[in-house]
Amino acid sequence: MLARTFWSTAFTVTAFATLGTMPAHASGYATPPERLLKVLKAPPPPIPSVDPTGQRLLLTTTQTYPSITRVAQPYLKLAGVRLEPKNRSRHDTPGGYGIPPCVGDFTVVETLSGRATKVALPNGCAGMAQWSADGQRFAFQNVADDSVQLWIGDAVTGQVRQVPNVALNPIFGSTVQWLGGSQQLLVKLVPARQGPAPSAEGAIGPDIQESLGTAGESSTYEARDTLTSAYDEALFAYYGQSQLAVVDTAANTVRTVGAPALLDSVGAAPDGVHVLTTTLKAPFSHAVTYQRFANDVAVVDIARGRSTPIASLPLADRVPVHGVPEGPRDFDWRATDPATLVYAEALDKGDWKVTVPHRDRVLMLKAPFTAKPTEIARTAQRFEGLAWTAQPDVAFLDENDENRHWRQTRIVNVDKPKQEGRLLWDLSSDELYEDPGNFVYQRLPTGAYVVRQEGNTVFLRGQGASPQGDRPFLDALSLRSLKTERLFRSDADAYEQFIGFSAIPGHLLTWHQSVTDAPNAFVRLLGEDVADAKPGEAQFMSRPAALTHLVDPTPEVRQIKKRLVTYKRADGVDLSFTLYTPPGYKEGQRVPAILYAYPADFANAAQAGQVSGSQQTFTRLAPYRLMLLAGYAIIDNASFPIVGDPKTAYNTYLEQLEADAKAAVDKAVDLGVVDRNRIGVTGHSHGGLMTANLIAHTDLFKAGVATSGSYNKTFTPFGFQNERRSVWQAQDVYLKASPFFYADKIKLPLLLVHGEDDANPGTEPFQSRKLFQAIRGNGGTTRLVMLPHEPHWYTALESNEQLVSEMLTWFDTYVKNAPPAKR
Repeated sequence: MLARTFWSTAFTVTAFATLGTMPAHASGYATPPERLLKVLKAPPPPIPSVDPTGQRLLLTTTQTYPSITRVAQPYLKLAGVRLEPKNRSRHDTPGGYGIPPCVGDFTVVETLSGRATKVALPNGCAGMAQWSADGQRFAFQNVADDSVQLWIGDAVTGQVRQVPNVALNPIFGSTVQWLGGSQQLLVKLVPARQGPAPSAEGAIGPDIQESLGTAGESSTYEARDTLTSAYDEALFAYYGQSQLAVVDTAANTVRTVGAPALLDSVGAAPDGVHVLTTTLKAPFSHAVTYQRFANDVAVVDIARGRSTPIASLPLADRVPVHGVPEGPRDFDWRATDPATLVYAEALDKGDWKVTVPHRDRVLMLKAPFTAKPTEIARTAQRFEGLAWTAQPDVAFLDENDENRHWRQTRIVNVDKPKQEGRLLWDLSSDELYEDPGNFVYQRLPTGAYVVRQEGNTVFLRGQGASPQGDRPFLDALSLRSLKTERLFRSDADAYEQFIGFSAIPGHLLTWHQSVTDAPNAFVRLLGEDVADAKPGEAQFMSRPAALTHLVDPTPEVRQIKKRLVTYKRADGVDLSFTLYTPPGYKEGQRVPAILYAYPADFANAAQAGQVSGSQQTFTRLAPYRLMLLAGYAIIDNASFPIVGDPKTAYNTYLEQLEADAKAAVDKAVDLGVVDRNRIGVTGHSHGGLMTANLIAHTDLFKAGVATSGSYNKTFTPFGFQNERRSVWQAQDVYLKASPFFYADKIKLPLLLVHGEDDANPGTEPFQSRKLFQAIRGNGGTTRLVMLPHEPHWYTALESNEQLVSEMLTWFDTYVKNAPPAKR
């Protein structure tokens, strides 16, 4: 009785100093055992970025976890943006799931000599760097105590310098971009002499919204951190104001362009003179985020200061779920013209449920932007964009059929719209094994991105999914024959990705890793043909040479073994998981295990069963994988497909979930590795929902840990995941998918963890609180841990230490050392 009472009590992390089972910081946070803590705190591998000329490689290492002090910085919630008012920095990543990472290290590596130069970073929180088109310098933002600074790095010397008198305003993004080449930057500044922020004095009052009988859906995911008062509106208008400016990086001069405005996106044309701007305007909505606010689209001539209007778009707060707003959208510059706009308009009111011969039309508008736009294409399905080449008569047009999970790519000449495009690809968007890959891009001297082309050949890089796991590749595609040659494919005993072309012809740059080899940059020289190359393998020899020599920060992790396991669901759907065994594991030994999964939606079973990921990557341990160091096996990334017509697949969500779990557990047990009576389950977000449902509806597991989940789907009434019907159209589906309504059946132990500041509208923190209350009220065994200041993805070191401590104690108590289950 005492144990039931203890584990059925809700705790915030500040209560943990009273728990004898977990070592605690003085602040009240728990810490896991040292063997787990050391690996948790190990630095991540760097991220490689090849400069546009192929002469240099920038290695960027981000901080592993910031302190809770940084994560707890005060911020404002402004229509889908989290902003720290003290310095105007963003407190959230795009989408609102995490906190922007700080760069801990920049290192410039010469690709010809391998010479490495470490960059001395300024005090503050540096962001990711952007290469100039000539590869001679890079720009990055740095968050200081009182402002967001602009810094320039010299790629040759590694020296960095601050551009004086620049305070950036990153609230809506597109804050810094190279302009017309490599000398100037287009930036958004905090307006000078703006005055103090609006006062909260007298700002208290009701939040009033109304709907006057107009029908129209609005996705739940458009309701993140929305405005709630007139005071919020005033703050949004104040902090959203930015000043467009041009920075000369050589002269260190700043020239402002036009007047301050609520500038959302800005994008420079290849000519470096014309800039496309989107300016938000009142009235502001309290129902959706700023991306749906009314806005004016214009082209600004930054040499003359003239603005030419392109479109005036109303508030788009009634967009169909999985649909697009009506009117002009998806503006882009044509890469091969000095200043030509391309954009799309819906012909189906933006609604996938409407049956029409063409869903979109694509329009083109040339400078001076005063003539009538030219229609250059109509797409049967939703327009997804154009990829340009340096040849004006060759572009690649993408469209996507969301109803079928299907995509097409055509080669088109936008100057001859009546000429039918050549079909290049026509396949399922879920297809992995036959995925042709993505185009390799290059930068023109103007800074514009185009598909890299040599004669009539373009290049494709892809993950190279196969039944044995991912083997990344680089292909050459002939635009004449539309056939490909495979230039490179990763060896089967490693995971090696193409990252760019070297400055020397015939040399490739790759990022190589294996289970035992830390990630490092390689140079590969393409050689002679392989006469007897098997299908899918490289058709050319290539000799590798290590360019960097990074070392393994956690050699103890190399004792962990992993393998790909394939099996079938009861209905014949092919499935797979990666099985990790703990250090010192001996074959034939049965050990406790933890299953981790994230359900995914598929339109048909053929793609649902395809293997994704690789067992040859350098093993790193996410928090749940740290349980390996405590003697658990991990049934990792188990396939949990929800298969069926996207319009109705969730009718059988629960049945498929249970079938996925049973197949995975049975296979892990059949291998002789896992003890059937000692298996736990965990998942995050949609995987948290999965975990709670499996605990409620099956007896496959002894206990579960659900993090940041959504447990009552009726609170996301206009769709979730691939479910597009509203709760009023498919009430049974919503109820059946919601473990909240089955809380009386949750008798197996369930630990719930959630960030207090989760911005994801589908997984608001109350979801965990309410499920905890429901389980507790029905006499179940549960525990609730709310992590202060944390968003959807837990960021602070202290929070992740707490998570690992919680998970270890929970699984040790109810899985590893559990008595036989009682249901």
